[in-house]
Amino acid sequence: MLLFPNAKINIGLNVINRRPDGYHNLETVFYPIKINDVLEVVEADELSFQSSGLEIPGRVEDNLCIKGYHLLKKDFDLPAIKIHLHKHIPIGAGLGGGSADAAFFIRLVSQKFDLGLSDDAMMNYARKLGTDCAFFIKNTPVFAFDKGDEFEPVKLDLAAYQIVLVMPPVHVSTAEAYGGVKPAEVKHSLMELIELPIKEWKSNIKNDFEVSIFKNHPEIRGVKAALYEAGAVYSSMSGSGASVFGIFDKTPDLSGLEKENQVFYKL
Repeated sequence: MLLFPNAKINIGLNVINRRPDGYHNLETVFYPIKINDVLEVVEADELSFQSSGLEIPGRVEDNLCIKGYHLLKKDFDLPAIKIHLHKHIPIGAGLGGGSADAAFFIRLVSQKFDLGLSDDAMMNYARKLGTDCAFFIKNTPVFAFDKGDEFEPVKLDLAAYQIVLVMPPVHVSTAEAYGGVKPAEVKHSLMELIELPIKEWKSNIKNDFEVSIFKNHPEIRGVKAALYEAGAVYSSMSGSGASVFGIFDKTPDLSGLEKENQVFYKL
């Protein structure tokens, strides 16, 4: 059985303060985009995980799909399975690929083995695997707050625009991103700002991670500048980086960026 986990972009990201549990309170808007992994589950004699495509760092036992299996196994009599993940969503890009894989794995197992899990139940399991995992259960635009795991729906449809994503040959770790950010209270919530016309986003919606990451990785700053030069209505780094997206009225000519970066069109 196959499912196709998709990526997301963050439109704006405000890091507000540090929580007693070590996480940060933040606010952002998650928007799904059409870059997909491929996830397959089949019954097997023993639990196993295999991957293809992009190399996945870390130990197999730390993969969120494996963790998701053990999480569900505590509550359901699951058989042993073979998991195959073809990785296409760039890693270390702020696109939520690993979280998407975890959420889609929960949905796939529920469907395949008739667990009958509701969306809310699947979201509760997903939250135990990562702060943004639960978003990918319903997979619709949301305003995310608290740790980034609580959601309010937003009426946001970018279908009339061209979304282009550029992935430079840079990896930005979550530790690096949060190590350089300076939390601050916001004057105007993204819940309000996201309702502004898109042409006003450039002056009003920001990503707090950009300040330190652009300083450490000028090539990422250069990608954002190039997207605006190419006519983007709005451009931003997604999440904690390193990818940068641009929202365009029409498909841009980014041939200059394609020489050194991976470019995804019409998302």
